[in-house]
Order: sequence, then structure tokens, then C-alpha cells
Amino acid sequence: MKHAGEEAVGKVKETTGKVTGNEDLEARGQAEQAKADTKQAGDKIADAARDVVGK
Repeated sequence: MKHAGEEAVGKVKETTGKVTGNEDLEARGQAEQAKADTKQAGDKIADAARDVVGK
């Protein structure tokens, strides 16, 4: 999980935002998690493509 650190930071921000009632921080945390998930999905697609091509 190459982007797990980014996802963890996003989760911390989201949780902190929920606890403190800071909706902006919560939303930024959710966005960072989504960004990390997208990057991980892209990495998986690239790995699959390399497997198909054989490189």
C-alpha cells in the first residue's frame, strides 16, 4: 500500500474534524482519503497492465 500514509493522515484529519466539530477539517480528511484511494487504484491498474504486457 504505497499511499497508506496519505490515507492515514486523511483519516486523522477526518476524525479530528468530527471530534472538534470542524466540518472543513473533516471534509479535507475525507478528500485526502479519496485521493489516496484513487492513487492506489491507479497503481493497481498500472501493475496489472505491466503484468499483461510482461514488463
